[in-house]
Amino acid sequence: MFKLYTIQSKVEIPPFLFDQPKETSARIILSEDYEGIITRDFGFIIAVVDILSVSQGLVIPGNANTFHEVEFTILTFKPSVGEVVEGTIVEVVDFGSFCRLGPLDGLVHVSQICDDYISYEQVGNRFIGKETGKILEVNDIVRARIIAVSLGTGRSGKLGLTMRQKFLGKEEWIQNDIEEEVAEKEEKKKKESVEEEKNKE
Repeated sequence: MFKLYTIQSKVEIPPFLFDQPKETSARIILSEDYEGIITRDFGFIIAVVDILSVSQGLVIPGNANTFHEVEFTILTFKPSVGEVVEGTIVEVVDFGSFCRLGPLDGLVHVSQICDDYISYEQVGNRFIGKETGKILEVNDIVRARIIAVSLGTGRSGKLGLTMRQKFLGKEEWIQNDIEEEVAEKEEKKKKESVEEEKNKE
């Protein structure tokens, strides 16, 4: 899920940035320090959105830099287990497919693609369901559920995804699930009305 956080930090502004407004200098430093980083508290930090305040600078004898307290807003992507996300398949390999979810890629293991026996077709670089005929290939837009989150620190994190449940996978798979669900409900209503007619007699 994408979230905005307001946080505070200390910024050390070097002399070559003194000719700019302190907000601009602080944004440059904070962007270098924070953007593209993964933390346990915030998830993947996408961007420094806004600089809310920058304190007067402190000068320490023997150091040419100025030191400032800064309050700023960051945009993050922090996935959680059970969350349903949409993404694009960016790579298909024999053990699964990688789905781009904005700033991070998640792995849909071959066992989690759909509720069918799946075979990997190396020539077409795609997965095919044996009974359902479902096909998954690069550039397909899919809906998946997050089943595992491993966000370390630094610039790497791992997401496990599944598309086995109903109403997940490619749009056409979801549409088929909806049509089946509607048909089942209509069938159930017919049976109930037939039972009611029998009971009246």
